[in-house]
Amino acid sequence: MTFQQPQIDTSPPVSDEVRKTTCYMCACRCGINVHMKGGKVAYIEGNRDHPVNKGVLCAKGSAGIMQVNAPSRLRAPLKRVGPRGSGEFQEISWDEALEIATSWLKPIRESDPSKLAFFTGRDQSQSFTSFWAQNFGTPNYAAHGGFCSVNMAAAGIYTMGGAFWEFGQPDWDHTKLFILFGVAEDHDSNPIKMGIGKIKARGARVVGVNPIRSGYNAVADDWFGITPGTDGLLILSLVHVLMKAGKVDLDYLARYTNAPCLVIENPGGDDHGLLLRDADGKVLVIDRATGELAPFDRPGVRPDLTGTHVQNGQTCHTVMYKMVNRYLSEEYAPEAVADRCGIPAPRIRALAAEIARVAFDEAFEIDQEWTDFRGEKHHKMLGRPVSFHSMRGISAHANGFQTCRALHLLQILLGTVEVPGGFRFKPPYPKPVEAHPKPHCKATPGAPLDGPHLGFVRGPEDLALKPDGSPARIDKAFTWENPMSSHGLMHMVISNAHAGDPYRIDTLFLYMANMSWNSTMNTRGVIDMLTDKDESGEYVIPRIIYSDAYSSEMVAYADLILPDTTYLERHDCISLLDRPICEADGAADAIRWPVIAPDRDVRGFQTVLIQLANLLKLPGFTDENGQARYTDYADYIVNHQRKPGIGPLAGFRGEAGDKAGRGEVNPDQLNRYIENGGFFVEHVPDAARYYKPWNAAYQDWAVGMGLYDSPQPYLFQLYSEPMRRFQLAAEGHGDRQPPDRLRSRIREQLDPLPIWYETDQQGNQGFTINALTQRPMAMYHSWGTQNAWLRQLHGRNPLYVPTKIMREQGLEDGDWARVTSPHGEIVVPVMEMAALNDNTVWTWNAIGKRKGAWALETDVPEATRGFLLNHLIHELLPPRGDGLRWANSDPVTGQAAWFDLKVRIEKAADPEGRSESQPAFPPIKSPVGTGPGQLKWKVGR
Repeated sequence: MTFQQPQIDTSPPVSDEVRKTTCYMCACRCGINVHMKGGKVAYIEGNRDHPVNKGVLCAKGSAGIMQVNAPSRLRAPLKRVGPRGSGEFQEISWDEALEIATSWLKPIRESDPSKLAFFTGRDQSQSFTSFWAQNFGTPNYAAHGGFCSVNMAAAGIYTMGGAFWEFGQPDWDHTKLFILFGVAEDHDSNPIKMGIGKIKARGARVVGVNPIRSGYNAVADDWFGITPGTDGLLILSLVHVLMKAGKVDLDYLARYTNAPCLVIENPGGDDHGLLLRDADGKVLVIDRATGELAPFDRPGVRPDLTGTHVQNGQTCHTVMYKMVNRYLSEEYAPEAVADRCGIPAPRIRALAAEIARVAFDEAFEIDQEWTDFRGEKHHKMLGRPVSFHSMRGISAHANGFQTCRALHLLQILLGTVEVPGGFRFKPPYPKPVEAHPKPHCKATPGAPLDGPHLGFVRGPEDLALKPDGSPARIDKAFTWENPMSSHGLMHMVISNAHAGDPYRIDTLFLYMANMSWNSTMNTRGVIDMLTDKDESGEYVIPRIIYSDAYSSEMVAYADLILPDTTYLERHDCISLLDRPICEADGAADAIRWPVIAPDRDVRGFQTVLIQLANLLKLPGFTDENGQARYTDYADYIVNHQRKPGIGPLAGFRGEAGDKAGRGEVNPDQLNRYIENGGFFVEHVPDAARYYKPWNAAYQDWAVGMGLYDSPQPYLFQLYSEPMRRFQLAAEGHGDRQPPDRLRSRIREQLDPLPIWYETDQQGNQGFTINALTQRPMAMYHSWGTQNAWLRQLHGRNPLYVPTKIMREQGLEDGDWARVTSPHGEIVVPVMEMAALNDNTVWTWNAIGKRKGAWALETDVPEATRGFLLNHLIHELLPPRGDGLRWANSDPVTGQAAWFDLKVRIEKAADPEGRSESQPAFPPIKSPVGTGPGQLKWKVGR
């Protein structure tokens, strides 16, 4: 008898169509294949051809299917009909919604455009939203970078023309030692995971420096549980040890940095501490061959790191001389910093020794000819296989800017930036400060702003000040309080608008920014500010327009809701003008497109802005006759040009779609992107892959791509001349002078060489424990914790407490603890964690939800056992007794100092006999109601 083997189809078709687009579940912007059945999403997988993720997809990306089916999705435009915070709305048509918005915005624009404050959250279309705001004419625009990572971005641009994350990446193919400082686990997660896997597979080592050992640090070969806020001290101690041992790349410093540049010595003069320049404005060095002064870029020059020049009887020394004098000081010795950093001196010395060994003893060469900006031809490329990565952990402190500069200093001293095995820039970077715009703030009734809102100041003359010296922006960006605030101060907008400091506004317009809950400091206070009325009974902030795709906590506090689509229902542009998806070896951008049609009366926010622009007849969006240039965002993406041949998308330009970077408008451009998987890549030539700031081949390629208009070679700025210009003003030089109360702070903290200073805040007496939040890999935005799949990973969040404090306070897992700060109190469940700095507690960010929001039941764990540390943080520092408002921000950039929080912890009873975290806010009413107990639907047959 013959047995018949059953025929089993092991690969049944899972879809009848695959649509390729770009994920939006975090800022990686991975490529995804959206499998469709009957026009509906069946499941989502990674796109193996995509340059970012190469097919890898994380839990967030896969869970995107639950975002587009979330019960919390807004369904139609809404007009508030009850008090702010009541959640009482009436559904209206889009015509009415646009009419209301126009009736509010048009009078503002015609009388005083600065009465509009327009700020956006974690959106990825900032080149577009800033263009809209600039044409409206308001100076009050920025995105979320001011409370996220501006310290890292600005420090990188000012020091070396780029920074970590979207600006650059490690050379995963060659690095042998990878060191992470304070990396947020929700950022760049797939590329970092892939990179760590690649380097570990060939035996390279990973070192984590972070108070918390989770995520990337959990798989590190070595972990340094540093005391929060002391990273800069540790880094400068490493610099001290390396300098003392002579383990710095002197040739690299002489050729490619301003280390050999001469600093003017003229005590009391208005040029004291500036760099010596020739008549053409070029910085000067001493040529080793001649002993004479020479411009830094003269062909054949050999800059001398130890040269001197006598001018007006004063000896001018090099930047290198100043660095050696500072960092060889014993105040940076490991033994002097160990206690403050929480890391024993022998471990600091061992880390420095490992860095030196890998950088110098394991150096290697690549056989690749290249020509530098001085015209000198090199036959090989020297590799130093040490690379670094860092993000919010070292950035979100009041010393974060200088700490980030210190980390860049360390990389540069080793010669590990833009070399094989080190840190590499992603196009369109590197760009020197001079290639970036300066901030603009001149608002004129009925006219556009006089230039871009954000940029990089070169000195006091670029500050955003009115003629009387008062701040021109509602967030006080680019003022003496935070002069180099390149991303604005979103965390100060509501507080300043409520206080009328520096002035009152009429309309607050927010996009995707949950400012009444987890995206704000001082949550309770901000809620009160949004609902506060003046003596006449009118709201202090008269009008609030909000756009989001979901019924977040912020919805209840707006007057007009413009409902956004989900990311699979709209066009988006991940542009080289903004935050592209480039890799170090290629310029890349991408789109999203409507792979499904909305089943609600919603519109993509960018399209809504275009419709408002057309109604308001904004220049840039309408012609001289007031006729619309663009009908929607897709039309804008294809047809808008910032300058001839340069548009939002670099790929498939020209009438035939055969041009890259520069080219005429191609009406079929979006279709070409869709056919190509939703992305475009133009690879960097082999001879241009490294040494980008000084490599003539890269500079020429970048000009051809439209990244620059002309070659932009430059020196890395170890000594920051813009910072010295602010110090000079504080010393009494120049026409623009800081207020007396800020002089000493500017002199001390805007040091042109990286420094470290203590951030412990006045008013913290008795509050001695560090408290941090971090985002989990499975969450990116607050919308992640209403995702039916992701909720199963992070449905609640305990406060993680180190073993030492658990024992001191008599705590056990599951107990409740009262945590207090100078600002507030929370009562939360705790869990012991041994792999944690001994004096630090932490929790996941944005897990806690307010009852009634996000279409969740009021008794869900996110609303009962989930919580926020935000209740303990204030946007202002504790009062100093001088009657002034001091922002809880970095004094250089204004970045929100989230991670300077100090608390006290003690065991508490189960709050009010209920297993519920405190404070417990009353439920808010949601315009979409509550979702079903189960989410299920049938796709296909």
